[in-house]
Amino acid sequence: AWAIAASERLKKRREAGYQSTCTPPSPAVTQVLLHSCCAPCSGAMVEEMCSSPQLDKVTVFFYNPNIHPRKEYEIRKEENKRFCEDLGIEFVDCDYDSENWYSRMKGMEFDPERGKRCTACFDMRMERAALYAHEHGYHAIATTNATSRWKDAKQVDDSGYRAAARYDGLQYWCQDWQTDEMTLRKYEISAKERFYKQEYCGCSYSLRDSNDWRKANGIPNIKIGGDVAGLGDRYFSNPLVDAAEESQDVVDEFFEQANEIAAVSGNDVVKRKEAIQVYKDRRKNEKDDGVVNGLNNW
Repeated sequence: AWAIAASERLKKRREAGYQSTCTPPSPAVTQVLLHSCCAPCSGAMVEEMCSSPQLDKVTVFFYNPNIHPRKEYEIRKEENKRFCEDLGIEFVDCDYDSENWYSRMKGMEFDPERGKRCTACFDMRMERAALYAHEHGYHAIATTNATSRWKDAKQVDDSGYRAAARYDGLQYWCQDWQTDEMTLRKYEISAKERFYKQEYCGCSYSLRDSNDWRKANGIPNIKIGGDVAGLGDRYFSNPLVDAAEESQDVVDEFFEQANEIAAVSGNDVVKRKEAIQVYKDRRKNEKDDGVVNGLNNW
């Protein structure tokens, strides 16, 4: 229902003449470096920023050494790059220093999503974005991680603020990018561009956890690349159906149960697998009712 209502509001907005609703952090900001995790999360944010009369330059910055395996990394990067090329937007391809990423995540291998590991991951990526912005004269940084309801917006924003604070004059652009309209618009663009539908967040630990869930529920493992997904559709195609996978109810239930599992099992692999069995019938893993919405996310 929320997606349908958002669709109607977007329709009226287009009929009235589309204008950006985003608000740069200050009047002095005219050049923005947008850290991008993937093309699907970039679409609506790029559209809003490029439609802002205040901004002279928006550059997409791709630095995501967390994405594993390399094949998945290349798929996400190349799709993002093509999207920017089609729009005539500068795309910065940064290093894939995965060894550095694993070094920073050491000791947090079994942290739950939105835990300390995710904070460290956001910090690492935003620090690199801030450094590039400082060295190349950008006024502000932002990140598409803030658009996903699967991410804790405050956790993402805090990393952005810390990174920007390292350099005098650099600002972090904080805004509510998770509104119903922004979320649906993200899926409209993804369907129009037929973007690759990712089946997990990106890191090897997310891949491991997602496949553990699937195994416990008799669901096929995640497939990297190819035209067939492990579960559901490989490409975005229907905005309303795709948006239902990011319903706030589904997201809240997922993290409530994931945190309970983490609290019970900690780093004990055996206890973790036992806990997974307890929660195997959660909404995210319904597999016998013919409904697959929400099944191929993390």
